[in-house]
Amino acid sequence: MYDFFSPYREIIPDFNSFIDSLNRPAPIHLRVNRIKAEPEKVVQILEERGITLKPMGDEGKRFFEASNLKSSGNLPEYFSGYIHPQALSSCLASMVLAPHRECLVLDMCSAPGGKTAHMADIMGNSGLIIANELYPTRHIPLGHTLTRLGVLNVIYTEYQAQEFPLKQRFDFIMADVPCSGEGRIRKQDESSNSYPSKPHPGDKLLDLQKKMILRGFDLLKDGGTMLYSTCTYNPLENEGAVQFLLNNRDAELLPIDITFPHMNGLTEFNGVSYDRQLYRAARFYPHHLNSVGFFMARIGKRG
Repeated sequence: MYDFFSPYREIIPDFNSFIDSLNRPAPIHLRVNRIKAEPEKVVQILEERGITLKPMGDEGKRFFEASNLKSSGNLPEYFSGYIHPQALSSCLASMVLAPHRECLVLDMCSAPGGKTAHMADIMGNSGLIIANELYPTRHIPLGHTLTRLGVLNVIYTEYQAQEFPLKQRFDFIMADVPCSGEGRIRKQDESSNSYPSKPHPGDKLLDLQKKMILRGFDLLKDGGTMLYSTCTYNPLENEGAVQFLLNNRDAELLPIDITFPHMNGLTEFNGVSYDRQLYRAARFYPHHLNSVGFFMARIGKRG
């Protein structure tokens, strides 16, 4: 594993601790769905079932680590839509974008629906979210997630994200794009020595990411906000894609004001310099935040 990620040794702080974190299974994180339930009541019910919950952050006790739960899928509270298992760093994406009530939102790559449902929660099930998902086979789990969680403010579409029609402009856009998925690589369980294989981003994937970030920005209203995110560490997919946007559009990076531990985006990698604005992006590492590795850039379109 050490050699596996050695190209990032210079950009990941406390690299040995990072490697150690990958040798431990990821925890189970639960998000309380306020569309259907109050967090305090859900916590009481789960603790009465003997499930130990550790609050994550100070965000109204909505996110928890369940330390003695192997799976949440068999719990009545799961089927009732009171809780949703979702990596903490994935939850933070919707919080960073922060869509408000009665706004118009596009989720460019919506399935399996965790971020879409979380945005609906934040919006109080008001306004409208366009949940775009190209692949019909992924509409089934997407629909299941949104229905189970009581989401009512969503319309489905089936476009290639990089070619989403320019007929409508949006207040907020979630661009959680396809990526090499390095942030998900961790030991599967305590008794296993296996890891998922590490996919490498080819030119086709890098080109797709650049097209998607451009189209997302073009779909924003003046004064609108887009979140570009991946679950990978590769600067080519992260800072590189945002730099491509800055080179081709009048975009600005907005601050990410969040209390969960993270590092700033890179302004240089392998001799390549990025715009100083990239310092406002955020990198989430598993040895700082015990979750999936993530990159986020909050992007504004000047009014």
